[in-house]
Amino acid sequence: MGPQALTTIADAGAAATPRFDRAAFLTAASDGLDALSIMERVRHIADALHPALPTDYAAALDVIGSMAPRLTHGFQAVAVTEYVARYGLDDFDRSLDALAALTRFGTAEFAIRPFLAQDADRALATMARWTGSDDEHVRRLASEGARPRLPWATRVPALKADPTRAAPILETLKADPSLYVRKSVANHLNDIAKDRPDWLLDRLADWPNDDPLTAWIIRHALRTLIKQGEPRALALIGVGHGAAVTVRNFAVEPSTVHLGERIAINAEIVSDTTANQPLVVDYRVHYARAGGKSAAKVFKWKTFDLAGGEAVALRINQTIRDFSTRRHHPGRHNVDLIVNGQTMATSEFDLLAD
Repeated sequence: MGPQALTTIADAGAAATPRFDRAAFLTAASDGLDALSIMERVRHIADALHPALPTDYAAALDVIGSMAPRLTHGFQAVAVTEYVARYGLDDFDRSLDALAALTRFGTAEFAIRPFLAQDADRALATMARWTGSDDEHVRRLASEGARPRLPWATRVPALKADPTRAAPILETLKADPSLYVRKSVANHLNDIAKDRPDWLLDRLADWPNDDPLTAWIIRHALRTLIKQGEPRALALIGVGHGAAVTVRNFAVEPSTVHLGERIAINAEIVSDTTANQPLVVDYRVHYARAGGKSAAKVFKWKTFDLAGGEAVALRINQTIRDFSTRRHHPGRHNVDLIVNGQTMATSEFDLLAD
């Protein structure tokens, strides 16, 4: 979303209509851009489009519709859809129609949030109709745009108060043929799991687990609850709580690392029964924090069937590096091995100060 993106958007506007003021857009969009985060740039560019487009909103939407196919990156289109969010709230139905048309070029999931905030019932009714679209991008928007905890997006008061408001949309899409759509439905349900886990478990218990498309959604929608070892969530994917196994040689190597280096986690899981067992194996890292505190995060490792009397050796690598969402501190990091929701073994490593 730097100078090259601005040039691409300006060229798309000029190609769409001679009425697009290319110079005005580039001047407004470039001013102060360097200091902004990615989503701040999206909003800034949307505002810069305003003086460059026709003053009549319907005419401006026509120009934007012609610009969208000429853009070269999804985030450029996100900035264009943001124009609708910032200047189209007074023309509700026309704006939602525009977002449905634009979402195939760059998702309109952020741009639809102000409409949900203004009138959730009206917006959700339109989005429910989108579930019947032949376009997978439009069907996905119906789910993704209404996610209670959509990353990078503003929270919608109505969805915060009741994260299940879009349940009819999810019901319609629960066996959608598009993986793109099913991922969104699963993520939406996983959002609900963080606030209304009992509601989610009750709802998914009624979904047809014998349909492979629905079963895929169920498994991925339950990932947070499965990481927490929730017995009902494990049961819904055909896994018992706990397992008849012995864990051997659970260790983290090396025992001391610096930031940027890699650890290897090893374990041997041995069956204690003659029956086959479905296993969900995860590991939990207790990250050291300032003041002697710690913060735990569970990571997926492997899901598989363990034959009766058999043993399996597992190994996984992880680089210890900082992210915008996770900063590391020197100190002892405990690591737990979790099998079917139960902690079966513990090891540790020390992160050394540079």
